[in-house]
Amino acid sequence: MGKRRVVVLDYGSGNLRSAERALARAGAAVTVTDDLSAAAEAEGLVVPGVGAFAACMAGIEALGAGPVIAERVAAGRPVLGICVGMQVLFEHGEEHGVVTKGLGLLPGGVTRLPAQRLPHMGWNTVHAPAGSVLFAGLPADARFYFVHSYGVTDPAALAATGAAVTTAEHGAEFVAAVERGVLSAAQFHPEKSADTGAALLRNWLTRMAR
Repeated sequence: MGKRRVVVLDYGSGNLRSAERALARAGAAVTVTDDLSAAAEAEGLVVPGVGAFAACMAGIEALGAGPVIAERVAAGRPVLGICVGMQVLFEHGEEHGVVTKGLGLLPGGVTRLPAQRLPHMGWNTVHAPAGSVLFAGLPADARFYFVHSYGVTDPAALAATGAAVTTAEHGAEFVAAVERGVLSAAQFHPEKSADTGAALLRNWLTRMAR
């Protein structure tokens, strides 16, 4: 079996090259591009994201990438969102009292974490559900690297829709990762999470081969 062809979507957000390198080390043939045809046709699409929800959505909308991401999911073609690239998959995000519409591929919204110390930055353990594909083979005490002040803080409501929801805690429980069909997403940065992050990316690539 050859390497899986993966596109990292360049819509003006940062952190593209570290995601590219991590995916290549995990065994993918990676292209970083703003070409929507390439994004539509690749075996896997990664939606990265750092910074503000509204700024990331503005970049996605300026590129016209929203329909491509939605059409991939509808057609059963894998998508992986990372950090704010996960957050924009939800219905909306609220920052500083301003609500920005998201892509609406997952139900719920993104709000400021109810923690005294923000951002939530550094290594944290997660709690993955039985049967998770992303976390298959990883130990229960595996740690991942987070950098964020906002998140989805109602994991139970998301799980009630049939999604496999992985949680973590910082001030309160929040969604650390979600898997629903071909749509996967992580609030943490797998590309900055050393061996555990590499294992998760390999799991995602393996899932693509099914």
